[in-house]
Amino acid sequence: MSPTPVPTAPPFFVRARVVSPLTAGGTLDLADGLVEVDAEGRIGSAGSVADRPGGAPADAIDLRPWVVLPGMVDLHAHLPQVPNAGLGYALPLLDWLDRLTFPTERSWADPAVAERLAPAIFRAFAAAGTTTVLAYGVVYEAAMDAAFRAAEAHGIRAILGKVMMDRLTYDPTIEPSTILERTLRESRALAERWHGAADGRLGYAVTPRFAISCTAELLRESAALAADLGCWWQSHVSEDRAEIDEVARLFPDARDYVDVYDRAGALGPRSVLAHAIHLSPREEARLADTGTRVAHCPTSNLFIGAGVMPLADRLAAGLRVGLGSDVSGGAELSMFGVMRTGAYAQQALRAAASSSSHGSASPAATATTTAPAPSPAPALGPLEWLRLATLDGARALGLDDRIGSIEAGKEADLIAVDPGATAPLGPELDGAGLLDDPSLLVSRLIFRGDPSMVRAAWVRGRSLEGPS
Repeated sequence: MSPTPVPTAPPFFVRARVVSPLTAGGTLDLADGLVEVDAEGRIGSAGSVADRPGGAPADAIDLRPWVVLPGMVDLHAHLPQVPNAGLGYALPLLDWLDRLTFPTERSWADPAVAERLAPAIFRAFAAAGTTTVLAYGVVYEAAMDAAFRAAEAHGIRAILGKVMMDRLTYDPTIEPSTILERTLRESRALAERWHGAADGRLGYAVTPRFAISCTAELLRESAALAADLGCWWQSHVSEDRAEIDEVARLFPDARDYVDVYDRAGALGPRSVLAHAIHLSPREEARLADTGTRVAHCPTSNLFIGAGVMPLADRLAAGLRVGLGSDVSGGAELSMFGVMRTGAYAQQALRAAASSSSHGSASPAATATTTAPAPSPAPALGPLEWLRLATLDGARALGLDDRIGSIEAGKEADLIAVDPGATAPLGPELDGAGLLDDPSLLVSRLIFRGDPSMVRAAWVRGRSLEGPS
């Protein structure tokens, strides 16, 4: 435990090990750091205690040996599915939706369910170290109102959206002839109430579920609505092979899955598409050209069995990528767990590519000179995974001028983690001096991380209920 209670509201100073990606590149690593949070909840300064005249102020909260990091940014989650986390392993995507997801979301038709569950859901995100979440809700306006009220009260930074579905829906009470008008009207009403609420801490994302559940008209109208209101727009793309085949059947005039959204006018820097596993080169280039953001959800992709996104290819193509838990497709809320699964998946992809490029050639093949296969891209290191989960997620949302790193002038969205909770033999027998290297420290937090290591979380310098 920390020797002193954590601060709950600004202004304050915290003293701790500080590790953060930097906007200009590289990593801030302060072995004995001091973060100043001003009365407005912004970072006044972040530097070494040794470099501050007079050292740490007398009222500084000493959290050592804990580590202060930027708060995690979860770029894709489903609020009503959190209670289902860990259920439905390896079910095909469309079966998983029908058997587990749609019945759960249907229960939120009673807004009392949202009122009961949403506060606990936001506490669970904070307990895992997530301070910003972009999430789907349900098709019900009243339930989404309740979810926004819970996020407002809790203090988390949240961008939420009412799910839009007009080709198929799990709400049997909606008259088919009025569903398009109704979902657009309700989405507009929610956005006008909540987009920019809590002094910009809350936001709205227009949320057509995915192409299979939406007509071309809904996709067009939803994109126009997001543009009109200055909101985000979110959906799914190319998660599963069967899904892609169904999209091709439903939209025969489109060139491919990405083109369905392109024709709707939905691509651009305020749009976030989850998954993007099975993209053609044309689709990848089009997403990059339009500045469309991608939420990479490796835990979900493996849990459902959808595939492994070639992350190195997406980054090399210039795509802006962040990380998402995709709970309950993903089995955990922790972005440290998402980083871990993502790193393992990418190592497996690299190993398979390397094995393929160095495979044994047949005698006939050796007689013909062929160009060698390209070498797999270097693996991302721990600090690069940390950047994906924090600053890159903030960049995907266009919020990197406010959050995502520990730098003066940004809002104090921070977490404190206890590295001792990850030590194999306990903190008193941890590897002597090894964790002085920030890459090794973050590696330990990723590969032996557990939500219990998160001891505190703040948004704008205010403590979030959740960590203990």
